[in-house]
Amino acid sequence: MEAYRRLVTNVLETGVRKENRTGTDTLSCFAESYRVDLADGYPLLTTKKVRFRSVILELLWYLRGEGHIRWLRDEQDCHIWDAWADENGEVGPIYPVLWRNFPYAARDGDQWVRREFDQVQSAIDLLKTDPMSRRIVVSAWHPALLGEMALPPCHLLYIFNVSGGRLHCHLTQRSGDIALGIPFNLACYAALTTAIAAQVGLDPGVFAHTIVDAHIYVNHVDGLKEQLTREPRPLPRLTIADKPLDELGLEDFVLEGYDPHPAIRFEVAV
Repeated sequence: MEAYRRLVTNVLETGVRKENRTGTDTLSCFAESYRVDLADGYPLLTTKKVRFRSVILELLWYLRGEGHIRWLRDEQDCHIWDAWADENGEVGPIYPVLWRNFPYAARDGDQWVRREFDQVQSAIDLLKTDPMSRRIVVSAWHPALLGEMALPPCHLLYIFNVSGGRLHCHLTQRSGDIALGIPFNLACYAALTTAIAAQVGLDPGVFAHTIVDAHIYVNHVDGLKEQLTREPRPLPRLTIADKPLDELGLEDFVLEGYDPHPAIRFEVAV
């Protein structure tokens, strides 16, 4: 996928070395962007093997609205969030909670009461009733709750836009690990856009992605350079079962024609 290759090349060539909270320096660029057309295929990298099962399980976990990883870890044997969870599997009010149960305060008579808001369902409702709206926004950033989160959301805001019978999605990310995180983010939001497009009778459109701090950890440089030597292969196709969003399971996401190069091991910076 040429868009990802250009992103990697640019950060390797122009990134500024920076310290950060993990203790492993990065090469960092400010406000990098790319876009892919989902009509060209499902954007799962082919220059290395990406764990499709983990991508979809993470997406399904986001949609569950829970502040823990017990379903992901114990029922699905998926451990991509283990490093940030406590001994009980709690991660706090991050993506699942903020997507599906965004907490806020509202007046009830003379008192303020705590309420929750399902942003994903609201987006679907707007796409059905007012598809030309420019306010179809889902936010995973809640400043008042940052201290309760295991990891403040990196991909923090996505916006749907309808044009020409196609559903487009733009994702804003405050911080992006190009070797490990960005391939997952790209595949996750492409699947989400495809699934929601089906819910509202549209075709998947363009996925656009802006990364404010786009970085490569210095211990990932050699692996990415190896990845750049590999010739991209044809993109696979993703088919999603015709079911309501909350009824989808792993088996409802069918990947066809995925023939990647071998995996490359990158250490996670926690």
